[in-house]
Amino acid sequence: MTIKLTDVAKKAGVSPTTVSRVINRYGSLSQKTIEKVETAMHELNYQPNSLARSLQGKNTQLIGLIFPTVSHPFFGELVTKLESKFFEHGYKSILCDSANNKEKEKSYINMLAANKVDGIIAGAHNLGIKEYRQIDAPILSFDRLLASGIPIVGSDNYQGGKLATEHLIQNGCQKIGIITGSNASNSPTNERLSGYLDVLKENNLSPQVFRFETFENSTSLKKRKIAQILKDESLDGLFCTDDLTALLVGDQCSKLGITIPDQLQLIGYDGTEFIQTYFPSLTTVIQPIDDCAELLVNLLIELINDPKKQVDSRYTLPVQLLQGKTTQTKRS
Repeated sequence: MTIKLTDVAKKAGVSPTTVSRVINRYGSLSQKTIEKVETAMHELNYQPNSLARSLQGKNTQLIGLIFPTVSHPFFGELVTKLESKFFEHGYKSILCDSANNKEKEKSYINMLAANKVDGIIAGAHNLGIKEYRQIDAPILSFDRLLASGIPIVGSDNYQGGKLATEHLIQNGCQKIGIITGSNASNSPTNERLSGYLDVLKENNLSPQVFRFETFENSTSLKKRKIAQILKDESLDGLFCTDDLTALLVGDQCSKLGITIPDQLQLIGYDGTEFIQTYFPSLTTVIQPIDDCAELLVNLLIELINDPKKQVDSRYTLPVQLLQGKTTQTKRS
């Protein structure tokens, strides 16, 4: 529910005119009155915006995009496609890079609310942000459980985990590890791990699970942890739930004298244009980034035009495995 100026006035025990005077800094008011109004605004999370008031109910043609970091090839490619597609429909995008900072994400949500964006697409990694429930504009999530009632658009993470693991088994691997992210994100991407575990169980193989904090560990720390895994575990197959981690594995294998794919077969995940262009040798599970962007844009615009439209709680798009030179067909 949108908080109105009259709500602030009621909570502060003053007239709406007084609240307006505090917001616009005009007239003679006591410090006590100013503090009462400002406290009420803070407690109600009220975001005054003169531009939005002047629009008198018209759309701003602005879309908020909240993602962890566009420096990551996957998010960078997805955001680029979203921005371009929204622009084609007459919307401009406000990009919010939330990283692993809950307070930063809250601040961005409040800023987007203040600017009365027509809608928000979020793929952030932070949990428990109640501000998402207080936004009046439609919100879509990309591959993240933000809050109940917010539809999720993403790819088939479970099937992706199965495809990668089945491919390694078909190629003769018996001791297959997985490097995945933290379970704390409570996101659908954790289903990649579920797919891996189910395939191993079906084939009576033991899992080897190694969890990394995706956005907390520095690259140097990841390299050290990967090197230790490669030294301590006699793996013949390794599934990484993102391509960048798979590239780090390849680099550490080179330094340790482990040959790929003869001694270790390796699979990544995401399959961005960047990876396919500059690292075509990597076997990876490709997410349909363009299709995800198209669905997110069309669905959000539909909700903007018809806020009461009934939509599904989750939309799942298919993935595919692209074989490169980091895996090999089993020799007869």
